Amino acid sequence: MTEHPLRLVRENSSTVKHEKAKHYLGSMDSAKYAKHLVLFRTKPDAVHALLEAARQHIPGMASDEVVQRVLAHNPDCLWTIARKAKYNPDAPKGEGFIAMLPLTAKGLYRLAMKEFDGSDPALNLIARPGERPAGLYMWGTYAPGPLAGAISLFMKEIAALPYAGVNLYSRPNTPEGVRYNEALGLKKAPVIAGIVASHLYEFVRGGPGKPIYDTYRNGASPDGLSVIVARSFDDLMRVVAIRSAVYMGEQECPYNEEYDGNDMSGTHLLGFVGDEPAGCTRIRFFADFAKIERLAVRKEFRHTRLSFQLVRASMELARMKGYRVLYCHVQKHMVNFNARFGFRVLKDRPEFVFSDFEYVEMVAHVEPHPDAVRLGADPYKIIRPEGRWHVPGILEASATREASRPSIGKH
Repeated sequence: MTEHPLRLVRENSSTVKHEKAKHYLGSMDSAKYAKHLVLFRTKPDAVHALLEAARQHIPGMASDEVVQRVLAHNPDCLWTIARKAKYNPDAPKGEGFIAMLPLTAKGLYRLAMKEFDGSDPALNLIARPGERPAGLYMWGTYAPGPLAGAISLFMKEIAALPYAGVNLYSRPNTPEGVRYNEALGLKKAPVIAGIVASHLYEFVRGGPGKPIYDTYRNGASPDGLSVIVARSFDDLMRVVAIRSAVYMGEQECPYNEEYDGNDMSGTHLLGFVGDEPAGCTRIRFFADFAKIERLAVRKEFRHTRLSFQLVRASMELARMKGYRVLYCHVQKHMVNFNARFGFRVLKDRPEFVFSDFEYVEMVAHVEPHPDAVRLGADPYKIIRPEGRWHVPGILEASATREASRPSIGKH
């Protein structure tokens, strides 16, 4: 609730040891860490007492009036902590609190740009009740001693819509706060709308808002499988390296046949095992069908299920673009593999040969994603990067600036 708002206060914070990120926050068992605690929404008339108790530990906090104004805008912004032994449901009284701000895309962008005033946040940067935010900002926490375990109860509260799957962000301003963030599994310097926010920590959450075609994050577990849409030249170089190893190296496909002139007109998906690029696929989009092709997984990673992840991700991306028909050319020995995903061999169509292998045509009929990008969708959503329609993009963030070049000129 200050300009640098997260400082989780403990009775003996100097003893918090530096630990490697272990993602404790995503797996904390409330039955273990908070079995003697309760968490409830703060009533407006209880704000003053809560803040007064915290001010001696967190100097420069927001005023009572600011917190009251934020709560009137969205009551989810402040949660009270109490011990069960002292809790009276008829007259609830808190001993600590967890405050968070569900930020809009503009709010998250300003947080990344160091332009967000935590001591007096603008309400148009905070999502309204029921509105899905772009990020959850840990505004301030006062949880001395055993009350610290209430964070597990808070995580249960935000597991439901509209907060499910939305990432958490914090801006610690003390060594203790930094160590506590890292012990809980938060990662320093997230990338937000193309900006490296070195002053922030982020906790990436699963669930809604994290589609299968956008699951890779740097520093993944060594055996974790993930997929992203290739967006940079580095990503395309990884795709080329994988396909060269598989198709040119193993199957002796000539260069001019493997790189067939379609790579600049398709969308490429890149699969990882840990941080290692291990597989890829390509999708080309036509008027009434999407063609999934060039599936390749490096030999040393074929014991994993990355090929399954890549096919599912390709199908989901096509569904998100509104396609109902998915089409592919399949080597005859891979027909059963594709059949697992609903593909069926086209009847009354001849087999055919290219690059020395026999192929058949297969088709799958699917329903478009319920949130597919269609005409009439939010224009900001339509201009987000391919496969990142679920998070605000750099052009959306640019809307925070006033128009400096009006489209209507002088006559």
